[in-house]
This record gives sequence, C-alpha cells and structure tokens, in this order.
Amino acid sequence: MGPIDRTPHDLSDWEILTDAISTAIGRKGIRTTDEHRRAREDMDPALYPALGYYERWVVGNEAILCEKGYLTREEIDRKMAELEERWGEP
Repeated sequence: MGPIDRTPHDLSDWEILTDAISTAIGRKGIRTTDEHRRAREDMDPALYPALGYYERWVVGNEAILCEKGYLTREEIDRKMAELEERWGEP
C-alpha cells in the first residue's frame, strides 16, 4: 500500500465532530472499542479502501447506532437529505 504520510495536517470540522461523536457514544456505553473496530472490519471490502479514515468511523458509528436501535437508516437518510438541501452536497 505504500508509505504512510505522517506529515501534520489540520482536521476538518466534520472530522473533529466525528471524533467527538465517537468518543461520546463510547463514554455513554453505547459502543465499545471492540465494537467500533468490528463495525469497520465488517464494512463492504469494496467500500473500505474508497473511504478515508474518519469516513470509516462515520460508517461504523452509523452501523452500531442502527444495530442497537438508536437510529434507523431511514432517519439517517432523511437527515442527510435535509442537510444536503440546506448546505449543498459536500
């Protein structure tokens, strides 16, 4: 896969928010570190390499929140459509 780029870089607002959400659901006991890792490892093998580091976290957190009944895919899709309409597609 090649060398890892270790140069410092600023995180985007959404990456910081993703980290904060992931930390919060961990501290609230909604997910464990093992579940967080498992959710990313269970990801579609074709999707995994196409996503960035924090994008994988988003997909994993969504999976866990849906598996445990905190959110539904429909709720996530509806909110995403609302945000895209308000702010435009990223």
